[in-house]
Amino acid sequence: MNENLHIASLLVHCRPELLAAVKANLSLLPGLELHQQSPNGKLVVVLEAEHESRILDAIEHIQHLPGVLNAALIYHEELLEGDA
Repeated sequence: MNENLHIASLLVHCRPELLAAVKANLSLLPGLELHQQSPNGKLVVVLEAEHESRILDAIEHIQHLPGVLNAALIYHEELLEGDA
């Protein structure tokens, strides 16, 4: 069984007046943690998934959420089994 883990951090920029709605939608995504936010609509989120394709799918999904202006990948790392 593959025990690799992909970790990615994103900067999500959304319309400030829709910040609460975007946060609510983000909270529904599996493997997503919200780490920081600013009142001007910027959010720092971390995604964790076993496969890189799930990270890419999540980014694509986030970019199409109502109120999201942009979702930019800031960091990505694959932790291989036994790296811990």
